[in-house]
Amino acid sequence: MPGRPLAGEWAEHWPDDLERLKRDRFASSDQLLTLGMFSSPDPANWAVARRLGLPILSEFLGMMAPMLPGLAEAGLLGPDNIFNHCTALPEDAWAMLADAGVRITVDPRSDAQYALGDGIFAYQAALDHGLRPAIGTDLETAYGGDMFSEMRVAFFLQRAIAQSRAYRGEANAPAPASVLDILKAATINGAHAAGIENRVGSLTPGKQADIVLLRARDINLFPANNIAGTIVQAADRSNVDTVMVAGRVLKAGGQLVDVDLAKLEREVAESVQHIFREGGYDHDIFATAFPELPGAKPAAWIG
Repeated sequence: MPGRPLAGEWAEHWPDDLERLKRDRFASSDQLLTLGMFSSPDPANWAVARRLGLPILSEFLGMMAPMLPGLAEAGLLGPDNIFNHCTALPEDAWAMLADAGVRITVDPRSDAQYALGDGIFAYQAALDHGLRPAIGTDLETAYGGDMFSEMRVAFFLQRAIAQSRAYRGEANAPAPASVLDILKAATINGAHAAGIENRVGSLTPGKQADIVLLRARDINLFPANNIAGTIVQAADRSNVDTVMVAGRVLKAGGQLVDVDLAKLEREVAESVQHIFREGGYDHDIFATAFPELPGAKPAAWIG
């Protein structure tokens, strides 16, 4: 939920609709979906979320750091805050986040693609301050939501950062990340950031059976001499054979279970074309730049 509506009929339902959603659809703490609030740093919004016991996800960048002292002094930062991106944050900002136990997610691809802050994902900065960064995909509408790609980019970027700092002679240059470090960031650290580490994120007795099985005999994976190395360095979505969520098989033999892909593809294509028509967008599949819109910044190159 992006924030309080400003005006109109919808404003009359805030926050009652959120309260009803929590009460009627998300009353249980052990169901598959977890309700949360997506909000900018807005004390009123955050108060609603905390009254309902919801985690609070906020996009946070270096240019927003000056607001942190006020939030900290008012006691508004806590473990129920999840800050995404966190690029270009100064040292004192990281110290405040660490003191408050704020949870951190970083986005290896989107931070670079959209030039957020300094464009360097904040994985190492979070580690340097004793935090457990989780890897996110951020924006599936802009590129495929592919955790294998995110892990690979995170692995390469962190090691490039570590080597660059060591090459410059920094005494406190970080150690290169291992493939296991990155796999944890994509799994158990994600569960930690979401506040559901007690239920998911690892194959542990008492947790729900969330399992992804890869075909290790696929040509791009064999011989699989190291599990974490194979997953982080070589695997992709085509290798996923079976997926279980809470013990229920949702993908088997490389195919989604009980999903009409032809119908889904048709409906998605119709929806996209409708959006293009309504927006007056002349779709060019070979375009190399986004079209310029009135009042917009210069179009960015695609890719």
